[in-house]
Amino acid sequence: MPVVLECRALARRYRNAGGLLEVLHGVDLRVGPGEIVAILGPSGSGKSTLIHLLAGLDAPDAGEVWWGDLAVHRRRPRDLAQERARALGLVFQNHYLLRELSLLENIMLPGSIRGRPDEARARGLLERVGLSGRMDALPGKVSGGERQRAAVARALALDPPLLLADEPTGSLDRDNARAVFELLVELARERGTAIVMVTHDDELVRPVPRRFHLEGGRLEPLPASS
Repeated sequence: MPVVLECRALARRYRNAGGLLEVLHGVDLRVGPGEIVAILGPSGSGKSTLIHLLAGLDAPDAGEVWWGDLAVHRRRPRDLAQERARALGLVFQNHYLLRELSLLENIMLPGSIRGRPDEARARGLLERVGLSGRMDALPGKVSGGERQRAAVARALALDPPLLLADEPTGSLDRDNARAVFELLVELARERGTAIVMVTHDDELVRPVPRRFHLEGGRLEPLPASS
């Protein structure tokens, strides 16, 4: 099976007052096209560290990260911007929409940066996430749930094969969290996009067939939910 994301024996260490803290140790993960993977774990377990490594935003102390056949671990994080725009979309707990741009302009931004702005596609994505009537609104003028839905649309603007999500529903109430999660899954399935999502919310991702638990630096598979 083709692979859109793989990490092998991934390790990340930080130095603190007590010495060397190993946040991740020997993490292996393989994700194919269209697969949905949920990674659970308590606060401080290294979930965000793992997502940053998988996204090429940080460099591992040991191990490998691959986006398809691109060896991410052999490149400096600051040199990966163009490949990242092609290979993956990112959704974080904080939406990171630019407050001076409308929702439509925010969704067009990834294409504009690459010299290929596509207003029709951006409008279509905003309609798809239920924001057809809010396209010209600034992020500060819409609700938290609407901002996060816009962030999902922006992450899919360039139709990446992979979407990485770091606690994308962590700042939302239960109803909005469920709506954003279901939207993520639905859009990804429509487009054949793989998702790796980290969260502390076990109930939210219970339907996901591939779930893992991260704690003590190690990633362990969880049994499928009945």
